[in-house]
Amino acid sequence: MNHLKGLYILDAPSVDLIYGQEERRHVAELLDIYAPPQTSASIKSNPSVLAEANVVVSGWGAPVMDEKFLGAAPNLRAVFYGSGSIRNFTTSAFWDRNIVVSSAYAANAVPVAEYTLSTILLSLKHFWKFSREAGNGKGWGDHTRPVRGAYNATVGLISCGMIARKTLELLKPFDVERIVFCPFLSEAEARELGVRRCTLQEVFQQADVVSLHTPELPETRGMITGGHFASMKQNTTFINTARGAIVKQREMIEVLRERPDLTAVLDVTDPEPPEPGCPLLTLPNVVLTPHIAGSMGSEINRLGRYMVDELRRYIGGKPLKWQITRELATKLA
Repeated sequence: MNHLKGLYILDAPSVDLIYGQEERRHVAELLDIYAPPQTSASIKSNPSVLAEANVVVSGWGAPVMDEKFLGAAPNLRAVFYGSGSIRNFTTSAFWDRNIVVSSAYAANAVPVAEYTLSTILLSLKHFWKFSREAGNGKGWGDHTRPVRGAYNATVGLISCGMIARKTLELLKPFDVERIVFCPFLSEAEARELGVRRCTLQEVFQQADVVSLHTPELPETRGMITGGHFASMKQNTTFINTARGAIVKQREMIEVLRERPDLTAVLDVTDPEPPEPGCPLLTLPNVVLTPHIAGSMGSEINRLGRYMVDELRRYIGGKPLKWQITRELATKLA
């Protein structure tokens, strides 16, 4: 029997999605899983099941780990969260207990960066506009059309966290200039990444495509205003895979009405989905996707794989790659 006792706690459908048969087999080799998978509801009705747990393996639907939860889990040492943000379950009491927590946020960054890369390249071809017009017989056969294209284009990223850095990496093979606004990015780091630091206003003014990657924090809500959109060059595109609340949505809509040359590709809105009658549903220069940039389908299994690897490092006494500290948690989405 393994030394550390473990417990799965997450939404029932997420167990198979995140932790497939191979991942669960590896977890069973590393931990003594002493009870069937639990949910937030099941541990509320039977908190005594937490008493033996040294390690919680979790994901979507993780329980809020407040004083009541922690009181029933006196032996808890570590949580491995097979999803992205840990904000929904961590509390001051959790951090005060010095419990190790690791998240698969880096794994979730991969599909978001892939979505962003593909959207950037299509945007530089003005794909969204031409695809709308092609059905009406417009745009055929004229190769002198004013298309930006990827060659010598400027791509601007707002914030430089895990997703943005993965996107920057994916953009390396292309002939584009990469500019970044991020208050936490030093000049030395920018040189290492091969990017040019800019102000937020400069990113909107200079980029052919602007991609938002800022976490939603009290200080970032509404940071993108109508003035930023109004300053964009002709025929440029704004992409949001972060959070809808970071943008002043009404102001954005006003500018998109006035500037049909602009395109907004929005994977997130505020609220989600947009309310009936919201102009985002009908504006011809808005492309909506229903929050699909993150892990979906087989990509979800990558989250579990990252956490199995992290658990193996923890059991082996090696440094964790994706541990989140109390300080880091304030900066992540």
